[in-house]
Amino acid sequence: MPACCENHSSRKARSNVNTPTSTLPDSIRTDRLLLRRWRDEDLVPFAEMNSDPEVMTYMTALLDRRDSDALAARIREQFEQRHFGLWAVEIPEVASFIGYVGLSVPRFTAAFTPCVEVGWRLARAHWGRGYATEAARASLTFGFEQVGLEEIVSFTVPANVRSIAVMERLGMRHDPADDFDHPSLPAGHPLRRHVLYRLTCTSRS
Repeated sequence: MPACCENHSSRKARSNVNTPTSTLPDSIRTDRLLLRRWRDEDLVPFAEMNSDPEVMTYMTALLDRRDSDALAARIREQFEQRHFGLWAVEIPEVASFIGYVGLSVPRFTAAFTPCVEVGWRLARAHWGRGYATEAARASLTFGFEQVGLEEIVSFTVPANVRSIAVMERLGMRHDPADDFDHPSLPAGHPLRRHVLYRLTCTSRS
C-alpha cells in the first residue's frame, strides 16, 4: 500500500483540507528546481508575471501591483494555516524566481469541493522546459506522502492545452462527466467551462 494511503480513510483525507497534518519544510528540491517559501523580493517579479497578457490568457483579468501583492499574501497565509501551499519556484544559480507551483484549496463551491488542487503559474521565459511538470510532480508527492491526501485535482479551461498536457504527464485522469461551469463566472463567459483532472494516492504511478 502506498505510504500516503496508510491509516487514511476518505473522511480523514477530506478533513485534511482544513486541518494541518504535516510539518512544513522550508523547501523541496528537485533535479533542477528549488520549491521554497516566499520572500518579499519575490513580489516584483511576481507582479511582472501577473501583468503579462500571455501568462494570464486564461485568467479573467491582469493583476496590478496591489492585487498581485494581495494574492502573494494569501498564498503565504495558506502555508501557515494548512502546512501546504503554492511554493515560490527558483532555478538555483540561474533565476531567483520563475513563478509558483504547489497545492491550494479552491475558494469556490462545486460538486468536487472541498478539495486540494495542484496548480502552477510560471513566467513566460521559462515555459516549454518541463519545469511545471517537474515541480508539480514534487508537489503531488508532498501532498500524498507528507500531508496524507487521498486525492488531488487540477482544472482549467479546455483551450489551455499547455496546462492540460502537464496534467496528463502527471498521470491525472479526466472524466468528461466531472467537467463543470466555474461558479464565479456568469453564463456565457468564455472562460466559464472547465475540465477537471483527478489523481488519487492509489492510482498514481
